[in-house]
Amino acid sequence: MIKRFQIRKGGRFMIGVLALAGGAVPSAPAAGVVESAITEFSADRRAVASAYAVPWAEAALDREAALLKDWQGKVEAVDYAALAPAERVDWHLLRSHLAGGQETLTLERERLGGMEPLLAFRRPLQELLGRQELRQDIDPQAAAGVLAQALTEVKALRKRLEEGRAKDAPAEALKPGPVLASRTAGAMDQLRDAMGEWFKFYHGFQPDFSWWVRQPHEALAKGLEETAIYLRKEVAGLKGEPDDPLVGDPIGATALAARITREMIPYSAEELLAVAEREFAWCGGELQKAAAAMGCQDGKQALAKIKETHAAPGGQAAMAVAAGLQAIRFVEERELVTIPALAGETWRLGMLGVDQQKSLPYAVYSDPRMLVAYAHESMSHEDKLMSMRGNNAAFLHIVTPHELIPGHHLQGFMARRYAPHRQLFRTPFFVEGWALHWEMLLWDLGYVATPEEKVGALFWRMHRCARIMVSLKFHLGAMTPAEMVDFLVDRVGHERTGATAEVRRYIGSSYGPLYQAAYMLGGLQLRALYQELTGPGKLTPRAFHDAVLQQNAIPLEMIRAILTGAEMPRDWKPSWRF
Repeated sequence: MIKRFQIRKGGRFMIGVLALAGGAVPSAPAAGVVESAITEFSADRRAVASAYAVPWAEAALDREAALLKDWQGKVEAVDYAALAPAERVDWHLLRSHLAGGQETLTLERERLGGMEPLLAFRRPLQELLGRQELRQDIDPQAAAGVLAQALTEVKALRKRLEEGRAKDAPAEALKPGPVLASRTAGAMDQLRDAMGEWFKFYHGFQPDFSWWVRQPHEALAKGLEETAIYLRKEVAGLKGEPDDPLVGDPIGATALAARITREMIPYSAEELLAVAEREFAWCGGELQKAAAAMGCQDGKQALAKIKETHAAPGGQAAMAVAAGLQAIRFVEERELVTIPALAGETWRLGMLGVDQQKSLPYAVYSDPRMLVAYAHESMSHEDKLMSMRGNNAAFLHIVTPHELIPGHHLQGFMARRYAPHRQLFRTPFFVEGWALHWEMLLWDLGYVATPEEKVGALFWRMHRCARIMVSLKFHLGAMTPAEMVDFLVDRVGHERTGATAEVRRYIGSSYGPLYQAAYMLGGLQLRALYQELTGPGKLTPRAFHDAVLQQNAIPLEMIRAILTGAEMPRDWKPSWRF
């Protein structure tokens, strides 16, 4: 049973939902015209991406742009006044998502333009591969000619690259920097893979195809592979070694501002950096208090002390299990969130391999497993010690509920069951913010009880503040990867190996430019919403958390609008200053 209530704030009333005794929770949004549109658009986009798969081809970029423009027209044509409140939320989410897609295409075109001097051979080759996509007949002799010409140009490119690296190279020589070299190497790998799929389509099925095409295809594939290796290893310095330089691809201030807008956060990058500085200062004060309680002179000494309290070889998994069960008991005893029996039953553990730990030095979640990091017998003695120190008991104590329950495991379990159409709008500000909110709430409620546990929790909290600082400054062009590593080591207390692995992941292509900032900022958003909507006469903690989970992983300002019943006019814009 549910009951409506009102909170008076700022001279107006906000409508909310209050769960009465018995644990009633707001139901998930009903299906409607916008939900159907989201489902259809998602299917359309998958169809286009699958059908236009030649990498970095204008045809693929143009087709996606046309799809987005067509859907933008459909969204604008919706009778907004007739939409229910939940559908209005979905309408704004879809509208923003489409605009963000166009912005991403603009950035991709800019990056393609930067690679053009190194990929001058690509257009005829992409057109050849595209003929098979468009179900057009192939002329094997003509195809062989395209491949042979591309190989000639790749060889000429390799020669120009080598000339540009000579000590006496003229100023106008081709001299790509590490970022451009790494990006182009990846594009060449993608083209070579696409060529391989194209070749398999005809080889052995069209008699004259192999006679003409086999040799130039093999030669071009080898030329692309060797040139990509040269760009990656010799120009960018990426040789697959632990001491490889850290090479990332910053997006710049304009694109960064656009990404922040799409996350529905009404702050500038500079304002978010100020938030991080404020939170970092709070952590420093609390760390000093915890260090004093441990009998240490300062936070650095306290961190060094807890890093020596780690599991013996073979004991890390058992320690993680104990921490996971402790967190579940703590949450259930205080009725903080509903934990379905199946969610509690199905979480598992795994171990991160040596190569994985080069970019994932700490525990991570990979449904349904928390992957635990710990020293492996094949590591050097120094790396073993750093891995053990970096995954000590105090660190693991708060990492485990972050990754499992009530964190990512519970979150993912619920996301597959409530408003699944909103997975299209999945944002790290909710995904990671949910887990950070719990870290802060567990601190408030006494789960982090001992001074040692507080030092461990504060390390991670400072780390999340630092993630905002270093990642935003990197994309603004104000901090180099080496400076990022130094900051994590000197200001947060990371082991250098762990800090290097962290930065390698931050600047890589696997995560968006705002992902690292999203942990703390999303946590602060959810924390502010929790403080606003829970308490006497308002939502219970369990009702609040259950209601949040039932909205799926959408921007938190939209969840706030749903839970408060806020009006959302057609021209609505983000305005929540959390």
